[in-house]
Amino acid sequence: MADQTIVRRGASKKRALWSLCLALLAGISFAWPEHVLNATLFVGWGLVTVAPIVIPGILLAAWIIASGADTHIASAFEGRTLRTVAAASLIGAITPVCGVTVLPLMVGLLAAGVPLAPIMAFWLSSPITDPAMLATTAATLGLSFAIGKLVAAIGLGVFGGAITALFAKSPWALNPLRDNGLARQLSAARCGDVQSFEPKVWRTAERRQSFSTQFRATARLIVICLIPAFAAEYALNAALTPGSLAAYVGEDQWWAIPAAVFVGAPAYIDGYAALPLARGLIDNGMSEGAAMAFLISGGVVSIWGAMAIAPVLKLKPFLLYLLLAVLGSLAAGYAFGWVV
Repeated sequence: MADQTIVRRGASKKRALWSLCLALLAGISFAWPEHVLNATLFVGWGLVTVAPIVIPGILLAAWIIASGADTHIASAFEGRTLRTVAAASLIGAITPVCGVTVLPLMVGLLAAGVPLAPIMAFWLSSPITDPAMLATTAATLGLSFAIGKLVAAIGLGVFGGAITALFAKSPWALNPLRDNGLARQLSAARCGDVQSFEPKVWRTAERRQSFSTQFRATARLIVICLIPAFAAEYALNAALTPGSLAAYVGEDQWWAIPAAVFVGAPAYIDGYAALPLARGLIDNGMSEGAAMAFLISGGVVSIWGAMAIAPVLKLKPFLLYLLLAVLGSLAAGYAFGWVV
């Protein structure tokens, strides 16, 4: 009976939220009908434009999950430190590990005695990009940004893992997990059972179902994120005059990249949603280096990323994670700005 009451309350809250959103949308449509029409056309065209590039990325992401490739990440963390750090950084950058998997997998490996250095490398590189994110970035901001994010993800992982390896003998690095119920629970949890690698995912009904589920989930995530993001880009372009941000975060301002990291990252919401927003900021004068710093730091420094690991990591490894993320984001922004 109590469970049914909780379910009904949750459904009521959901209906209330949807009603509020619809009422807000109706009010905006009534107040600015021309802008609503233009924004709808802008969002629709934006989705059509990115679809040919985004869909192959979603297919690849679904295949990685359905084939079982994601369940064998742990093998990359065994061996020499430098090799494991490099491998963990690369796998973290290209593997679309589901949000439920990252934390249990990392905590489980730490609990099993895997060194902190490769774990840190994976943790820093994995939030930045994956096949679907790479395709969406290329479609939204161009190939140079997509390649830049991939290189930055791998570089940040290698940098963070190498620095962490210097503290390998420290007590907090040897035992980085908090001694609490959440850490113990996550160390035994997984996002699905470990399965053998099978690239021909169409052979079994279970893998076909896994592929279909992952494809729908990733596509739904991207669409849900991109629709409001494209709408925000339209609103940004409508509210600002071209070049209006150049005086604050333009190429000639030394504080542009630090500002993108220390101000933009905490407000970062989602990687997909940030792409059209970054494009709008660039169109209005933000330097490309600052935009790259915003995108990189957002994945690893944002409050959402920090909240995911703070409950399970002790203070010193957690602060090291934040420091490495900030320094790596700054370096990525300056390097990208210099190259482009």
